[in-house]
Amino acid sequence: MWDAVLSGLLIFALRIVDISFYTLRILMVVRGRKGLAWLFALCQSFTFVYALRSVLSEMNNLYNIIGYAAGFATGLVVGMTIEGKLAIGYTHLRIISPGKGAAICEKLREHGFAVTEIAARGRDGAVAMLSCNVLRKQASRAIALIAAVDGEAFITAENVRSMQKGFW
Repeated sequence: MWDAVLSGLLIFALRIVDISFYTLRILMVVRGRKGLAWLFALCQSFTFVYALRSVLSEMNNLYNIIGYAAGFATGLVVGMTIEGKLAIGYTHLRIISPGKGAAICEKLREHGFAVTEIAARGRDGAVAMLSCNVLRKQASRAIALIAAVDGEAFITAENVRSMQKGFW
């Protein structure tokens, strides 16, 4: 009985590792990080084969099947959490403010962020559209600075695959 439970727990742990590597690998592919994608793929495939072999060798052990499925689901969340903590790459912030664009620019520049201000026209008239690329690790800090100046500013954030030149 305990051998069956321990086998299921081992498979659960292996799947967490496997799917965490899988999640990180996919995110590195999307961000164009070939070296990291290769490394994560190598680790993920080794762990996957070992976990699958363990399940297939004892198909009558329900704990193995439960461990396999639960490890998959848990590994996805763990991988997303790890990637969020690593915050590799860049984020493009687009900020639209009807009356406080210049003040937002000043605040962002004061804290070392590069920002471009573009005059634009919204539904209700003139607005400032600001463009700001930041390290993903600093995106929440930049958003907090923007909100401190204009709590009504409309902000969108997009992942940036690559950048060339500019002020950093």
